[in-house]
Amino acid sequence: MKKVVGKAALAVALALGAGTASAEVTVNYVNMEQFADLPSGDWERKDVLNKLADYIKKLGEDLPAGTDLTVNIYNVDLAGREYPGQRASGDMRVLEGKSDWPLIELQYALSSKGQVFDSGTAQISDVGYMNRKVKMSMEMDNLRYEKRMLQDWFKKTILTKKPG
Repeated sequence: MKKVVGKAALAVALALGAGTASAEVTVNYVNMEQFADLPSGDWERKDVLNKLADYIKKLGEDLPAGTDLTVNIYNVDLAGREYPGQRASGDMRVLEGKSDWPLIELQYALSSKGQVFDSGTAQISDVGYMNRKVKMSMEMDNLRYEKRMLQDWFKKTILTKKPG
């Protein structure tokens, strides 16, 4: 009897979930080897790119159900400058707030029901990145400036677009 009830509950949950199409976010990196500024270590580079992609996907949770977003990233220039081998544990990134602001170049497409309803390119940067407050929850995040920049772009550009 418990098996039948459990299977019925599972079937109901799946049926209810199938009725609500959540947003899907896809992030692609194009010609990563030509990006302007990423950590020099392979694992660090991979970690940064994974964290940026995960953050964009997290931002996508605010998209209306059934809206899909594809982001192709063509360049990443992180805040600050990296100085190789300056620490025993590896490279050191120094943030000066001068000509070392973060920049991400991308192309995006928003679609609904398989039809693209908005697309464009963006060169997102934050020249005054060190002069703006950062949320306390992000103070220790090594990608806090890039994430804030992406969040601002997402709110102004992506969340304002509606299908149809």
